[in-house]
Amino acid sequence: MITRALLSTRHLTRAMSTTAKIHVFDPTKPASAAAALWPAAASKHPKASATRVVFSAEDDSVTALASLGPEFGAKKGHARREVVRRAVGSAMKQVAAVEDVNEVVVDGEADPHAAAVAAHLAAYRFTLKTSGPKRVQSSAIKALESSAEWDRGVVYGEAQNLARTLMELPSNMLTPSIFAERIQQEFAGLADTTVWVRDEDWAREKGMRTFLSVCAGSNEDGKFVEMHYQGAPSSDAAPLVLVGKGITFDTGGISLKPAADMKLMRGDMGGAAAVVAAIQAIAKLKLPINVVALTPLTENMPSGSATKPGDIIYAMNGKTVEVDNTDAEGRLVLADAIYYGSTEFNAHTLIDVATLTGAMDIALGEVFTGVFTPSDTLWDQLYVAGEHEYDRFWRMPLDDDYAPQISGSNADLCNTGGKPAGSCTAALFLKSFVHGLDAEKPIEWAHIDIAGTMEATREKPYLLKGMTGSGVRALIEYASRLAERQADTDTEMNATE
Repeated sequence: MITRALLSTRHLTRAMSTTAKIHVFDPTKPASAAAALWPAAASKHPKASATRVVFSAEDDSVTALASLGPEFGAKKGHARREVVRRAVGSAMKQVAAVEDVNEVVVDGEADPHAAAVAAHLAAYRFTLKTSGPKRVQSSAIKALESSAEWDRGVVYGEAQNLARTLMELPSNMLTPSIFAERIQQEFAGLADTTVWVRDEDWAREKGMRTFLSVCAGSNEDGKFVEMHYQGAPSSDAAPLVLVGKGITFDTGGISLKPAADMKLMRGDMGGAAAVVAAIQAIAKLKLPINVVALTPLTENMPSGSATKPGDIIYAMNGKTVEVDNTDAEGRLVLADAIYYGSTEFNAHTLIDVATLTGAMDIALGEVFTGVFTPSDTLWDQLYVAGEHEYDRFWRMPLDDDYAPQISGSNADLCNTGGKPAGSCTAALFLKSFVHGLDAEKPIEWAHIDIAGTMEATREKPYLLKGMTGSGVRALIEYASRLAERQADTDTEMNATE
């Protein structure tokens, strides 16, 4: 006998089964499974993401049915994929809460990639409780029908979850040294990748004085981690360079932050987490491009050796920088990393990612991530990638008319420009350290400020509250499309020879 019931507290605590199935369906033309288990759906057309969980006494199974909504048939492209993600996410969150369910089979026919992403993101739970809530493991989430699209979606989802974990870990469990070790572990055995962990002495030899000025206040040694993926047919092919801000805890330094919610600053290495997860996923997907990822890792702490407001530092590119506020440290570590990345590798594109400014949170909140770039082409490419993954970007102004706000001190640049347009002046500061913007064949550069989207303060269809790992999937999709464009270019060149 089949029993039908909406999920309730009673069902959450009953040991029903070890296996669950998820079916998403168009209520205007429900498949046989949905028609049998939710017959009223064909006439009532439940709204998108409406979910019913059915328990079977016959085979001890659990089945979740999630509606794609009556308008699904009319939706196209990005909007259609997001409907699938939300429906699968809604169903996954419910079956994952059922006691003893430890394997989930997902019917991803509507969009295997989107279904895989949503299933893995919605099943994710972070906890360090010794007897905390259970979590459906990634390896226990299966496709009803295997496909390359599903497998690709799994890589995207797992990559974002890696970034979420790194951001959630408390700072005593993810110091710069531990973070560097974790990166080495994540890349161990991954084909075509190499990881170098640099120390402060190396940074000093390179002249990375703005990076070291932030390291100076902490008892934890700073680290500069360099990851390479050689996927292109030629090792000499110009790479994509990703740079991620890696402040493993940000107290504000001498310009100390307020105590309220300071624990959120364990996630101030979200940019580093994003680029680590992205390049790992790119390597797993074996994309035929070369990629370099750079993560300057340090704490920002107050101490007798910490940098003080008013100090002036010579950056790696020779420019002088006045530190007006030590809580604007992210741009200091990024400045040297960006200059290094844009001069060392003959990069065609450099993208930096950072939880950089509170002003970005004020401007865009948790919905869009701000992007600053002088390149219309790069913006278009990032925008399309973000829309495809619903990891959405919004272009922000990068205009020299903001320059007087950061150039009026005793140094070439000041690390703050006041409250007005704070995210814009921060981006303009970083632009000063991108080498090659004025070259005959200029480097493409974009700055992605994830400060607003780093944390979900309210539950979303396939994300619980907490650190989000925002930007990861969009970066992977951007790299995937870059690989396709480069392959097309190579094919055209070969055809003309």
